[in-house]
Amino acid sequence: MAQSYYEFFCPVKMIAGHKALEHIPFELTAIGVSRPMIITDKGVRQVGLVDHVTNAFDGTDREVAAIFDDVPPDSSLKTVQAAAKAYRDQQCDAILAIGGGSVIDTAKGVNILVSEGGNDLTKYSGAHNLPKKLNPLFVVPTTAGTGSEATMVAVISDTEKETKLPFASYFLMPDAAILDPRMTLTLPPHITAMTAMDAMTHAVESYTCLSANPMSDAYASAAIRKISENLMDVMATPDNAQGRLELAQASTMAGAAFSNAMVGLVHSLGHALGAVCHLPHGLCMNLFLPYVLDYNKSVNGDKIADLLLPLAGADVYANTPQAQRADKAIAHLRQMRDELFERCNLPRTLKETGKVERSQIQQIAEKALDDGSIIYNPKEASLEDLIQVLEGAWE
Repeated sequence: MAQSYYEFFCPVKMIAGHKALEHIPFELTAIGVSRPMIITDKGVRQVGLVDHVTNAFDGTDREVAAIFDDVPPDSSLKTVQAAAKAYRDQQCDAILAIGGGSVIDTAKGVNILVSEGGNDLTKYSGAHNLPKKLNPLFVVPTTAGTGSEATMVAVISDTEKETKLPFASYFLMPDAAILDPRMTLTLPPHITAMTAMDAMTHAVESYTCLSANPMSDAYASAAIRKISENLMDVMATPDNAQGRLELAQASTMAGAAFSNAMVGLVHSLGHALGAVCHLPHGLCMNLFLPYVLDYNKSVNGDKIADLLLPLAGADVYANTPQAQRADKAIAHLRQMRDELFERCNLPRTLKETGKVERSQIQQIAEKALDDGSIIYNPKEASLEDLIQVLEGAWE
């Protein structure tokens, strides 16, 4: 049922294509930026992806004033503070984030400190605690999954307190996202699969959960179609530049969708599993997606049925009776997971991860019950319900 009232906000400029990187200097010049700082990680820099961006400045009157490449896989307050110091020391006036989710979250945190002043990031934690627009932030994703280039959220770890601090504000949204297939061509198969299924889950949950609206539905369904049509081609032919671009666009579309429509129980379970067993987020999303859709089907089967069209195409959708479309959509996702398991051993069950003990199910369920995403799930879930879903996902 459509909501009687909703809001949709995505001010991020999308710059996409096979030569998108070359447009960065012009875009910076247009907003008066002359000394951008690159924030990235050592892995991205070592494989030469940062060079693609710095080469775009050759022959222009703009220069990269500093490169900070010490971002860990799980960003922290200390990392943000170190990068902010480098930004100030080099008198930078904008940030170029080149990387995946951790790099982008770090850049958002750095932008808070260099825009607001000081070194205490914790006072801005929570929702809508930023008073004004921040300094310019451009994002160049090197994975096609998190969608962070189009969201208003960031998560930074407080390693001393062993907690993760969430940040949510419209002012955290980047000024521009630059999507260029050169930045994802070197992704190994298992990372390609995990990140794509992360984006798929963002899109599916934003479409099927309680805060879905017509605008987010449009972005979500387009993202689902692009992933379904291109993922296996890219897995078979990793240097398929057009396919890579389609997946990158899908990730950004899914990010815009879930930033407005939120996510649900797949994310609650995935956050809990990641915290307890230290498994990658995309792996958790891929693992739980069909089990949660099965659980929710009794209350939102019509929305799940809609997914069959972008997932499987017009012919399959038209030839499937209405009453069978929800089950067919879930079956199609299972088929995708089976193929990814065959191609890169991406786990489909808790047991297949090799890192989860059945005795941990209770702990995972308890953490999931306290996760904020669960409030947007279309079907309420008790601790016993979550345990049942987890048992179903065991093998």
